[in-house]
Amino acid sequence: MNHQIIDDRDTTLSPEDFAVLREDLREQLLFRREQLQQLSDAANGADAFLDRRTAGQMEVRVKLAASAAMVLTDVEAALVRMDLGHYGICHLCRTPMAREQLMIVPQARYCGRCQHVREARP
Repeated sequence: MNHQIIDDRDTTLSPEDFAVLREDLREQLLFRREQLQQLSDAANGADAFLDRRTAGQMEVRVKLAASAAMVLTDVEAALVRMDLGHYGICHLCRTPMAREQLMIVPQARYCGRCQHVREARP
């Protein structure tokens, strides 16, 4: 687990940054929806008879689908925050998030410090 805290002194998002982030989120949205559809199609096309290898593949697909659905939810929420004018504000401390962090993880909900605290909890 990476516990690096991104320096949040540079919190200013230019209109160009905002446009790039919105486009990145839209691309992620489309990708995750397509990924979930492909995983669903693969699961629906599986035979009723499952051998060990197929059962293992199904387990992997289920985990991939859960992960993709979680990211999709985060991406959708980030786009809503953009539309409402709340994008880039930490959900915990309510301070602006680092530009660098948002450029790396545009769907982030927490600033680097708050994310670090959340990950450190048992």
